[in-house]
Amino acid sequence: MSTREYTNGEITIIWKPEKCIHSGICVKTLPGVYNPKDKPWIKPENAQTQELISQVAKCPSGALSIKD
Repeated sequence: MSTREYTNGEITIIWKPEKCIHSGICVKTLPGVYNPKDKPWIKPENAQTQELISQVAKCPSGALSIKD
């Protein structure tokens, strides 16, 4: 199981690509953070930590999570 980690210095977002169902909720909610055309496609430094936590909680597949 491959995972990728992205941090803003306060929290770390974990992405599990094989769980992603491409619902697009992340991109629609925080387009400045999630851009599938960019590398890296997740830039958590572009949002406040609380915004990131709130958005990750809305991921329907569980592909996005916050590292404990």
